[in-house]
Amino acid sequence: MSSSPLLDPSVFAELERELEAETAAREALAQLVARLERAVAAAQGVLARVHSTPRSAYAELVARVEAAVADEVVLVKQLAETASQHPYYKYNGRWTRTMQAAIGTVLLGAWLGGFGAGEIGRVLTLDEVGAILAAPTNLKDRDAFHLTIEEYLLALADLASDLARLAANAVTLADYALPPLVAAFARDLLAGFQLLHLRNDALRRRADAVKYDVKRAEDVVYDLSLRGLLPGP
Repeated sequence: MSSSPLLDPSVFAELERELEAETAAREALAQLVARLERAVAAAQGVLARVHSTPRSAYAELVARVEAAVADEVVLVKQLAETASQHPYYKYNGRWTRTMQAAIGTVLLGAWLGGFGAGEIGRVLTLDEVGAILAAPTNLKDRDAFHLTIEEYLLALADLASDLARLAANAVTLADYALPPLVAAFARDLLAGFQLLHLRNDALRRRADAVKYDVKRAEDVVYDLSLRGLLPGP
């Protein structure tokens, strides 16, 4: 009587091939994300200089930000090409924080007048950010790499924090007109967040924290008003 294995060995061979493919995918994505993180950090480094830059020099600063973001775009395209070969929700956790930070560099650069904004205080939409980063946004019709609403909203919350800090630092540069702009933006952002029914716990907590950014900016404005330094209407 001949015997045969209860489990075909070819099953394990196929599983081994799948595991090797997944390992290769993770490694490829990790390398791309690491390169993108370095590019984002470079852009953030340029943006950090705004805290010691007078308004008259913003144009030069945002030009450097735009150049740094151009380096991000190259890597975002490469990441999108590689990531779109795999199920989005299987691997998106590997790049979502980095993409949130990349979105943040675009948002802050635009708020400072870059990326065609032409004036201080403009807030780009998610689609406008996607156009700059050459990445699709909020895809629903196919399983591919894209920028998500959550990443955008978290980046907006980070923008409020960055600008609240800028409001205080602008005073040391005798820019008394900037803090009221920041306070108005932070109030509008908080009001917008309060209209959303946020199911993501991390996003809900971060959105709620914007109220502290509002207070920080409004405290600066209040101090300026007490000192009679607010510009006229």
